[in-house]
Amino acid sequence: MKKYILYLTAIAAVAGTGCRKIETDGEPIYITEPGGGNGGSTGSTYTITGRITSDTTFRKGNTYILRGPVYMVNNSTLTIEPGVTVKCALTTSDVTALIISRGSKLMAAGTADEPIIFTSNSVSPTSGDWGGIVLCGKANINTSFTGTGGGPGIFEVEGGVNNATGDALAGGGATPDDDDNSGVLQYVRIEYAGYAAQPDKELNSLTLAAVGRGTTIDHIQVSYAKDDAYEWFGGTVNCKYLIAYKTQDDDFDTDNGFSGKVQFGLSIRDSLIADISTSEAFESDNNAGGAAITPKTSPMFSNITAIGPRATLSNVGNSLFRAGAQIRRNSALSIYNSIIMGWPQGILIDATTGTSTVLNIEDSSLRIRNTTLAGNTLATKLTNATTGTVAATIKTEADLLSWITNGLNDNTVLTTNDEVKLIQPFNYAAPDPTPFGGSNGNAKILNGASFADAKFTADTFFDKTVTFRGAIAPAGPLATWWKGWTKFVNL
Repeated sequence: MKKYILYLTAIAAVAGTGCRKIETDGEPIYITEPGGGNGGSTGSTYTITGRITSDTTFRKGNTYILRGPVYMVNNSTLTIEPGVTVKCALTTSDVTALIISRGSKLMAAGTADEPIIFTSNSVSPTSGDWGGIVLCGKANINTSFTGTGGGPGIFEVEGGVNNATGDALAGGGATPDDDDNSGVLQYVRIEYAGYAAQPDKELNSLTLAAVGRGTTIDHIQVSYAKDDAYEWFGGTVNCKYLIAYKTQDDDFDTDNGFSGKVQFGLSIRDSLIADISTSEAFESDNNAGGAAITPKTSPMFSNITAIGPRATLSNVGNSLFRAGAQIRRNSALSIYNSIIMGWPQGILIDATTGTSTVLNIEDSSLRIRNTTLAGNTLATKLTNATTGTVAATIKTEADLLSWITNGLNDNTVLTTNDEVKLIQPFNYAAPDPTPFGGSNGNAKILNGASFADAKFTADTFFDKTVTFRGAIAPAGPLATWWKGWTKFVNL
């Protein structure tokens, strides 16, 4: 049996030492720690690999370096104090990643003044230096895994980080818990992460695999993601205040029965950085085959500002950019009160695989309402609407555009980005997506939000006092939530 060992090196001088037992793959070893154990001293450097099987704290003032896949297992909790920077090593073999296994928790509650930072350990950091953070929960997911520890309702996390112990399996199987709690992430920055083990088998900067709604996720910034910034595989977790900055692939990717809710999300793209698989702000599938299996992917997103690669219609940038939102493979994603601007295509309904996604429009499980589409070369795009088990009545792009612009949905289509009247949405080094005050005319940015949709009736998660479209208010606390704890660097 391969032993995973927790290595620790104390760099600074210390006054005392302590001894702590660490369970590593079932065999206890003893290591000497400065300051009495559990990272109690400050000014030290700890290099960490393998499986952590007991409660552990990363303390402010120390330096923590992750090397290779690090697993939090055995229903234990990793607590990270505000102000801690976790550096993730670039390795030549196993990718560095932090995997929180089912039953364990990551308690990373930073503050606006002292965010927690996960970043590259390289002196010249770049996208893809390490893998990312993976939370594995016990909520519902519409997949099956046939390997060890598998079965219906079990998912093997992509990216090659699962092991013989099944530390990267997610889902509750026959007894899912949609209220499962994988911990807290607040005021956290994740930089230079993402890893492709093979095509379509990648690690994302933040992977949420069957994570339950008992988990708290808010005020997260992902920068320079090599693959997706955020990807939800099943689960029910709700999230607020998410930022994706210069992602290579997709900003918000939802799959395999994810049914959670997200409010206040900002994505800013770089016109030169896109992925060979094509890049979108939203990408959503029910599953890879588009099958009509449950739970169906049906998240609700509200108040998102998705700024694409094209500041003007004459800008082209990387040819691998595709759409602000690509909804396909029988997904029932819904978007409300948002801004999608500067993309080759605004909304792409792709029905080329499995049950036609258009049927979800017709039964009203897929909704796009009170949203502004601006500066997109095509506001809408439809592919193969009649594919699938039942022919849809929305058969042409004109039909789709008519649905987008009908009075019930109250969406707005504008020709140019300037009509949205954001301050500096395409300034990559110092972006400012705040809307100008005063009247914005047809854009309805300041007063065009609505939560009258029946899907909001019993909801207690969304802030339904919001009157504006997009992620940022023109004034007040919701104008500044994205400032101070964030970092925008134009590499």
